[in-house]
Amino acid sequence: MEKITYRPSGVCSRQIEVTLDGDVIKRVEFLGGCMGNTQGVARLVEGMTVQEAVSRLEGIECGRKGTSCPDQLAKAIIELVKKRK
Repeated sequence: MEKITYRPSGVCSRQIEVTLDGDVIKRVEFLGGCMGNTQGVARLVEGMTVQEAVSRLEGIECGRKGTSCPDQLAKAIIELVKKRK
């Protein structure tokens, strides 16, 4: 299993922890942010492949921020996958 601690930018969350087992998301935990929303997003992506989660989350915006907690989660997953190479 692989784990990353990601520092998001432009959102209320201060940290995202992602654990992968191969290409499957095993666990996601947000520190800070809108608790109900971040918990919901975290539970929804558990069990998804990295490709599916990124394709669903990347580019989602929150207001005029140009990003969102789901978008930042996609960036965290992409960073973790890039570290493999």
